[in-house]
Amino acid sequence: MTTIEKETRRWLTYAHTDLSVAEALLRQPDSYPRHACFWAQQAAEKTIKAALVFLDIRVPRSRDLNNLRDLLPAGWRVKDAYPDLTDLSSWAVEPRYPGDAPEAVEADAREAIKLARGIWDSVTADLAQRGFSLA
Repeated sequence: MTTIEKETRRWLTYAHTDLSVAEALLRQPDSYPRHACFWAQQAAEKTIKAALVFLDIRVPRSRDLNNLRDLLPAGWRVKDAYPDLTDLSSWAVEPRYPGDAPEAVEADAREAIKLARGIWDSVTADLAQRGFSLA
């Protein structure tokens, strides 16, 4: 396994764990929508960054999912399937600190997780199509 494949796998492992945490938080009896939204954003971010690592594109220190997605070349499904990730990007910082942002509700968390899961599915399918084995 090449260094790029190992690093891609590491990013995907972190992304998958973050997605699992978001889903688990939402299943809690008391629920934690704000935290679920944050972890969903983190999962999406790390999934896209895994694709950048795979392509040997420098991974910027950015939380902006639109900017990260736009670094991918044409032909990646996530580019067409998710043209505006602004709302999901907003969960990277806002829910971590008290402030003026509205509190997340369960519907926000469900949407954030749905987007993160879709990004995961899209990127991992494209990686597999390009010869990367998830196993």
